[in-house]
Amino acid sequence: MFKEVPTTVNFPELEHRIIKFWSETKAFEKLVELNKGKPKWSFIDGPITANNPMGVHHAWGRTYKDLFQRFKAMQGHELRYQNGFDCQGLWVEVEVERELGFKSKRDIEAYGIAEFVKKCKQRALRYAAKQVEQSIRLGYWMDWDDPETLRYLAKCLEKPDQFVTIQGKKGPVRDTAERLVGRLGSPEIGGSYFTLSDENNYMIWALLKKCYEKGWIYKGRDVMPWCPRCSTALSEHEIVTEGYRELVHPGLTVRFPLKNRPKESLLIWTTTPWTLTSNVAAAVHPDYTYVKVKFGDEYLYLGKF
Repeated sequence: MFKEVPTTVNFPELEHRIIKFWSETKAFEKLVELNKGKPKWSFIDGPITANNPMGVHHAWGRTYKDLFQRFKAMQGHELRYQNGFDCQGLWVEVEVERELGFKSKRDIEAYGIAEFVKKCKQRALRYAAKQVEQSIRLGYWMDWDDPETLRYLAKCLEKPDQFVTIQGKKGPVRDTAERLVGRLGSPEIGGSYFTLSDENNYMIWALLKKCYEKGWIYKGRDVMPWCPRCSTALSEHEIVTEGYRELVHPGLTVRFPLKNRPKESLLIWTTTPWTLTSNVAAAVHPDYTYVKVKFGDEYLYLGKF
């Protein structure tokens, strides 16, 4: 007798079973060992900011990253499998300001720069832990950090000079909480790279020093976008600057068939047709006017402007 096949699938339960199977059989570790010593293919992860839980757009991007790495592994390449976390900048700082109820940069200065930086590191570690859990749940294969270790280090930063021990790549690693956080992603600890790491920051300073020595850095004047609230310059690529241009993009109009309404469809216009495969619903505006048009033997709904 064949095993009965259910007519409906509980996908969340199925996903949990698959993840548990991978964990119990050490499928990822076996794949890494299988490809060790083979031609290397190095993927450098464009890090997402560890300021909040992952969004749907992050999950979408990580799915493609995971798919491509699995493809390269199946071709017999040795991979690094190192995830990255962006831990610096306004994305983290503004969230910490909200936590503390701050309204301006003066509040940060009154609170103390060093103490504020510590709070930013703690938030980055907490949400890096959350994003690791989400990514594992997503089925994304990487050399992940232990989320509980990241949370532990975040708590230990309350006393940054205290000595603590964590499990490293080849055994226990002991150092002050501050220095352990600065060593995250190093060969002895493993796991994701963090932009707040000492290695990353020292490398940036070393690069700037070399550029200065070669005469490539100079002091001058320039007009730049400035945020009066945050008291900082803004990234020019995120706002309209002299790089703005009027472009003509080809548009595409497609039918979205209405569920349980044969021969009735919404007409959707888009300039990004590559996103259509991920669409699961269409939004209509409650205050806009839409018309129903007979086209051959079917009816189409479209906006009236």
